[in-house]
Amino acid sequence: MFTQSQGDARSFTIIQRNSLHLAMLGMLQEHLDENFPFLKGRKLLLAVSGGMDSMVMLDLMRQLPYDIAVAHCNFQLRGEESDQDEIFVKSFAEQHKIPVFTTRFDTLTFAEDYKLSVQVAARELRYNWFYELLETGNYDYLLTAHHADDNLETFLINLIRGTGLDGLTGIPVLNHKIIRPLLGFSRIDLVLHANESKLQWSEDSSNASDKYLRNKIRHDLIPVFKALNPSFLDSFEKTQSYLQQSKAMADDASVMVYQQVAVAKGNEIHFNLKKLLQLPNYTSYLYQWLKEFGFSAWDDIYALSKGQSGKQVFSTHYRLLKDRKVLIVAPIDNAASVTEFYIDSQQADVNFPLNLSFSLVADISAASNSVIFVDAEQLEYPLVLRKWQTGDIFQPLGMQGQSKKVSKFFKDEKLSLIDKEKAWLLCSASKILWIVGFRQDERFKVTSKTQKILKIEVTP
Repeated sequence: MFTQSQGDARSFTIIQRNSLHLAMLGMLQEHLDENFPFLKGRKLLLAVSGGMDSMVMLDLMRQLPYDIAVAHCNFQLRGEESDQDEIFVKSFAEQHKIPVFTTRFDTLTFAEDYKLSVQVAARELRYNWFYELLETGNYDYLLTAHHADDNLETFLINLIRGTGLDGLTGIPVLNHKIIRPLLGFSRIDLVLHANESKLQWSEDSSNASDKYLRNKIRHDLIPVFKALNPSFLDSFEKTQSYLQQSKAMADDASVMVYQQVAVAKGNEIHFNLKKLLQLPNYTSYLYQWLKEFGFSAWDDIYALSKGQSGKQVFSTHYRLLKDRKVLIVAPIDNAASVTEFYIDSQQADVNFPLNLSFSLVADISAASNSVIFVDAEQLEYPLVLRKWQTGDIFQPLGMQGQSKKVSKFFKDEKLSLIDKEKAWLLCSASKILWIVGFRQDERFKVTSKTQKILKIEVTP
């Protein structure tokens, strides 16, 4: 079996066992030449556990014209067995004059501290270290020894747990800086090569336990499928190829529809609800667009589309807000808890949380939402830049003697909840001087009696 990086699958059968070594070596070289020609001359880091899969990868890659090094993690989960794996990998690499990096992790403590399963903790630790090695050692790509049976097991795990199309399209051959060159080979291909080459490897005793879901699938479920259909792995690869093609079409459609429905506004994305709800499968599009923002409460999100304005759904770093005729995705402001900043009379510029400039001028020019002119002698320092509060009242410029609630002003301006939260008030003592970027207060305007004119401007 052989899977090209584009998702096309072709099968091969190794007929002569005595030519197995050369067959696998040649096919791997052909695969790399065809799909990863850019690897020539690059520095490659191989993730090697010492198990059969990774030792076959290492044995093959060391015989091909590539610049390789080995990275081995000791998770200290199996006592002396883990230490022996480390010694074995170092010895093999040194024997063949291959640079080798090793590290040890207190995996159990890490898992406990961060409330992770041991498997997830080990994955976090090893990939963080791999990426660190890539950077510090100037390596270009990381190669892992995932093969076709791993791909099948991952598919079944995702199917059992419940997944979307992404979870059924398999382990990617290329994922950023991670390359999996053995995905076209089955486990039996690797076993035959290892035996024919008299290759040694270490056997992880935990692989024999059915404690983990992957092992139960490997030991109990997949043999049943293969008994029913000896070519089950080939059939699976064809099916997965069709799924990959379907996903590619879905991705293309998602991009085209997104351009019709979504508009970027600063660091926000606004989805036109009228256009969105006209789509026959709008929930599928929402899932495709929002999953990258970390949302998971999909039933709440779908209900939000037809729900009350002002309702929100949160992920760790983003919020999704229903605001009248739009859905808004916006980052959660980590500084939102800071609500007041003081400005003394000597400050000419303010750089946080807004960029404001203060300058005395001889006369006024045209005011705008970003520039106001006030009677400097009417101000009481320090000025306060703060968030609005329920009950805030001001006198909008041009409305002599008439007060208006800030909340009513926001409503009249049709500001979304996110826009309201972003709004700042510039205040003098207890009086609102300016709803910054929107409206100045009447009480501080320049008149014929004004002696000092202060220009206040929001700057980029």
